[in-house]
Amino acid sequence: MVDADLTFVIVGGGLAGAKAAETLRAEGFNGRVILIGDERDHPYERPPLSKDYLLGKKDRDSALVHEPAWYAAHDVELHLGQAVTAVDRDARTVRLGDGTVIRYDKLLLATGAEPRRLDLPGTDLAGVHHLRRLSHSERLRDELKALGRDNGHLVIAGAGWIGLEVAAAARTYGAEVTVVEADPTPLHRVLGPELGQLFADLHTEHGVRFHFGARLAEITGQDGMVLAVRTDDGEEHPAHAVLIAIGAAPRTTLAENAGLALVDRADGGGIAVDASLRTSDPDIYAAGDVAAFDHPFLHHRIRVEHWANALNGGPAAARAMLGQTVSYDRIPYFFTDQYDLGMEYSGWAPPGSYDQVVVRGDTGKREFIAFWLKEGRVIAGMNVNVWDVTEPVQKLIRSRAQVDTDALGDPSVPLETLA
Repeated sequence: MVDADLTFVIVGGGLAGAKAAETLRAEGFNGRVILIGDERDHPYERPPLSKDYLLGKKDRDSALVHEPAWYAAHDVELHLGQAVTAVDRDARTVRLGDGTVIRYDKLLLATGAEPRRLDLPGTDLAGVHHLRRLSHSERLRDELKALGRDNGHLVIAGAGWIGLEVAAAARTYGAEVTVVEADPTPLHRVLGPELGQLFADLHTEHGVRFHFGARLAEITGQDGMVLAVRTDDGEEHPAHAVLIAIGAAPRTTLAENAGLALVDRADGGGIAVDASLRTSDPDIYAAGDVAAFDHPFLHHRIRVEHWANALNGGPAAARAMLGQTVSYDRIPYFFTDQYDLGMEYSGWAPPGSYDQVVVRGDTGKREFIAFWLKEGRVIAGMNVNVWDVTEPVQKLIRSRAQVDTDALGDPSVPLETLA
């Protein structure tokens, strides 16, 4: 294509947006590439925010997708600390908060997600945290250090991945931790009761207290500082800080105001895109946390809020913007590190989608692989402290083969022989 006169605009300064810009240049696009981010930081990856950066093991720059000089070297125009306030599809322009109007030939929305808020008394007190940005992680890290030093208490609302990773970090700093969770186990809606209890046991062994079957009802304070939390079942827990970790909502306001097709929140929300990550407007694409895409392999629409989806989705959208044939069919993948437990998960097995869980290895030693099956076929797998098995696990999923469950659960049988 003759592209020197074209302008591709990327809205969103996270991993998906930065990798899309990288891919456009790697694929030989010679036109303007404009990357707009509402944070002043150069694009960065988010896993360190609840892992190594929060723990003080890595410095700030380690989270960056590219060195700052990379953007000028590759002629990528950056507008940092600038929010896009409107998309005009007829004029094919975006408007920035300072009034600047930029025309585009192709537009990528990689606006990500934002932490869900709680509408209850006390959320405006000092010491109430959300975790999404580098600045959030820095403030939380300082808080955890102080709590550890002073034997302070952290209450976490939500026992999902962020809540549990922060709980592990807080205990590493020496803080007291209570996790309030409405479901009967951590990660209940991802792993189900079969494996959720394993994470409850892990954290309990490290001194975390759980309060299941409850939600926060009020955060109480004194002199503007957090003092305690009350739950909807009448319990009270001491707290010097609170983390709200009840999930994230896709940032769809721009898309909604522009009249793009969206997915209902009850179905996961997000901007509706096809398998090439194209929206209902042929010149606009979406990738990363905000994109709800028709998955060619899974045969239904999904939205994935994990690092690997941003890492791979941004480049896929960039190639589609260049006119290449794209069918984005990556098997969903995510990972976590908590204390001495490392885990990788591949697949898609929401509640009600599976009828059997098979485990190979020793759950007591936390060295095993768990498989979720539907009608004898593997639809998801999670390896815990067992490494270099992601490829055969994903191959099993893609094969759609009915497997011998006895062989699947037998560590002596190579996974590669089962697909």
